[in-house]
Amino acid sequence: MESPSAPRRSAALRGRDLLSSADLSASETRELLVLAAELKAGRRQIDLGGKVLGLIFSKASTRTRVSFTVAMARLGGQTLDLNPAVTQVGRGEPVADTARVLSRYVDALAIRTFAQEELADYAHWASIPVINALTDLEHPCQALADYLTLAERFATAADGRLELDRLQGLTLAYVGDGNNVAHSLMLCGALLGVNVRIGCPLGYEPSAAVLEQSRSLAAAQGSSVEVLHEPVASVRGAHALYTDVWASMGQEEEKAARQQAFDGWCLNEELVAEADPRAIVLHCLPAYRGLEISSGAMEGSASRIFDQAENRLHAQQALLAALLGGL
Repeated sequence: MESPSAPRRSAALRGRDLLSSADLSASETRELLVLAAELKAGRRQIDLGGKVLGLIFSKASTRTRVSFTVAMARLGGQTLDLNPAVTQVGRGEPVADTARVLSRYVDALAIRTFAQEELADYAHWASIPVINALTDLEHPCQALADYLTLAERFATAADGRLELDRLQGLTLAYVGDGNNVAHSLMLCGALLGVNVRIGCPLGYEPSAAVLEQSRSLAAAQGSSVEVLHEPVASVRGAHALYTDVWASMGQEEEKAARQQAFDGWCLNEELVAEADPRAIVLHCLPAYRGLEISSGAMEGSASRIFDQAENRLHAQQALLAALLGGL
């Protein structure tokens, strides 16, 4: 339950899944960011009354695992780590069976896996909210934290509250592989009216289907989504510069080839100098200094990378509160 003085908000997200950033409307995305900022500042107190979140992670995780666990604890709930290596999930039990059984035990599932199709199967069979904690296609929880960090820099009023209309027309430039993080940045940015540029070498573009979807969403908000193939043009005048590892989990065998393909795409001080003077530097971590980002850019005055990492906690706390009926 929320504190008596807190304003009433829509309960439209209660019981829903979050498989993609596009599962949220523009207004729902804004509402979650505002709630996250209020929770972070201590202006809201929400108690989920002992609800339980289950984690099914088939990929390694630090920030996602810890931030979901702490978020549930702060909401008065608890988390169960349903490690596939020590459950029947890892021995081939059908998703249909696992999802229906777990729906009788826990109140939500956060799933980190490879295929988006597996996540969709869980959502189909589960009767509780299913959250995408990262797949090869998208990382929507990361995007919420990323745009919360952008809003803290460019859309915060004197009293500390967010004024998200001020995000309209800003530009976020992502340089690197057109991967799951890029996809969610495109979709979430489009919903918020942020112009998104994806800068990448030829052959490493984001999914054509996600690009088309994000451009359709952006058109409704008066913003744009572009794909460019030159580093300086990608970042020039941008308000946020973002990068990620060049070889994601599951692509380790491609690491050497990718390093060669991405030569010249390191987010370094020279690229930061091409951005808006107020620009911030972002990275979803873990980072490989000297490859996709220079140490100077990562540790420089423009960096908000560790604020961004903290914001995973606050954004997911807001999301869990909304999906589990805490509003």
